[in-house]
Amino acid sequence: MRPGNIDSVLALVDEVRFAFQPLINIKTGAIVAVEALARPAGSHVQDLFREAARQRRLTELDVSLATAALTSMAEHESLLPLHLNILGGTVIHDLPRLDAVREKLREIGRREQEVTLEIGPPFARLNPGQLLAGVDKLRGDGFQVALDGVGEGDVPLTLIADIGPAMVKLDRAVIAGLPDSTARVAVVEAVRHLCESTESQLVAEGVENERQLTALRRNGIRLVQGNLLAPAARRPPTASSVPGVAAEVTDPHGPSINTLATGPRVTEFLSPATMLPIDATADKVRSVLADHPEISGVVLVDDENRPVWTIDRNRFLLAVTGPYGHALHAKRPASRLADKPRVVNTATTAMEALSLVTRSDQYRMYDDAIVVDESGRCLGAVRAGDLIRGMAELKVEEAAALNPLTRLPGSDAIARDVARRIAAGEIFAVSWLDIDSFKKVNDTAGFSAGDDLIRVIGRSLTDAATALSSVQVGHVGGDDFLLVAALDDLVPLAELVLDPPRSAEHLAVSLSLATLVCTPTTVDSYDEVSTKLAPLKQRAKSLTGSSWVMSRPGSDRIEVLRGEQPAVPPGFPTHDPELPGPAW
Repeated sequence: MRPGNIDSVLALVDEVRFAFQPLINIKTGAIVAVEALARPAGSHVQDLFREAARQRRLTELDVSLATAALTSMAEHESLLPLHLNILGGTVIHDLPRLDAVREKLREIGRREQEVTLEIGPPFARLNPGQLLAGVDKLRGDGFQVALDGVGEGDVPLTLIADIGPAMVKLDRAVIAGLPDSTARVAVVEAVRHLCESTESQLVAEGVENERQLTALRRNGIRLVQGNLLAPAARRPPTASSVPGVAAEVTDPHGPSINTLATGPRVTEFLSPATMLPIDATADKVRSVLADHPEISGVVLVDDENRPVWTIDRNRFLLAVTGPYGHALHAKRPASRLADKPRVVNTATTAMEALSLVTRSDQYRMYDDAIVVDESGRCLGAVRAGDLIRGMAELKVEEAAALNPLTRLPGSDAIARDVARRIAAGEIFAVSWLDIDSFKKVNDTAGFSAGDDLIRVIGRSLTDAATALSSVQVGHVGGDDFLLVAALDDLVPLAELVLDPPRSAEHLAVSLSLATLVCTPTTVDSYDEVSTKLAPLKQRAKSLTGSSWVMSRPGSDRIEVLRGEQPAVPPGFPTHDPELPGPAW
């Protein structure tokens, strides 16, 4: 557009139309929110911003577009949470102007808690301290905050760490390189780890094809946005889910990414909650449910957005539409027909939430669980059906990964446990257990006896993991096992593994155990642990009898805790200079 008077630019806001694109949880298919995207007639939104910048009224245009988006959303009567785009400069230089957004929310009957402000670049010339102060003010007003354009614009990673936003949005330019660019995959992994440490949800923007979607799922990304699943449309979605999404992205051959040893958190199944004030009448709730058949229930919240009551759709409609139901309840508080909410927090695992569901009274078996933050404010709801389906899929994946001989998990489970401990800054030990001369067992006693021996060792390792709470055990193939444990459980674990005599068809068998003590400064990945364990295993197998060797952080020495050097004929050297000797 041509440069002109800023008032003419602001006047064009009235001609801007908005498209709405959903953010989708690919684990459940649920639409968690919609983003309002400005679509000026005959030009690009950046043309408006350039003209406003020339006239030094950029923040005025920024806020005008945000309020116009709210008006458009209200016209379509959508109850889904809304994402609005705001420049970082507006937060620093003209924060009071955002009061217009709050006033518009009151006008259309929505709450700040239902709105996420996506703060976007440029950030290079902004004062970080002032930006943090502005973000704190917005949070105090009830808004959720997201950082937009991460991975392509000038968004410092330290800004994510300092702000700890509710969401971080990976720029579409990062996603465009997936899955062929290993560098882009590394960017996704790095930002995901950062988001886990700040408890931010990571959203991938611009997903255009199934290969990108599969790569994101394999890297643990659960929230996506893009034309593949739902292009931006003139009207917000009328349903709260995208049918078939979860099934479409299921990849039985891909590794299951889970950074928590106890399973996925309940937030992976989060859906928007329909919230109304605690004093809402039954007639108001009935109207909302009638206009939105996709809603399974309503949460009645106080002024601080804390859930006080929940209303199940079916039980409520049965009460108010029965004989005399409308006359009895319409003008009275809906809370008379409500139940106490089943509340979980963001640290709750999906399995714990499912246990809460199954322990409920029979009539509430399929009620939603309400997820709250550390201040008790409602973040959304988790549907019982999603939990049941998700946990069933998880169990199927786990069963497929178990070794058929020992029913122990494989290397993926150990890799996740090691990654979790490294991320938590723990000091722990990883041990590699191997049966000595296992080929001789098979050749002498037979394959069946060899399988029986592996089963017996697998059972003893399972018993050890049951007795020692910190121990995680995996069967990584053949006669090789991996064990992860806290240092306090290391000696008891070695005794439980090495002390019992082993045999196969009267053939005495010994075991080799190699242990690497890991600290946050000595290892930074499962791959590095595996690399450092390999020479330790060889050292253990060079000894006679059941052996145990260990390497400690900061030392090249290998301690021999069990086992003896093999006997050698007179005149031969007693120590191989290529192998470290025992350290007593």
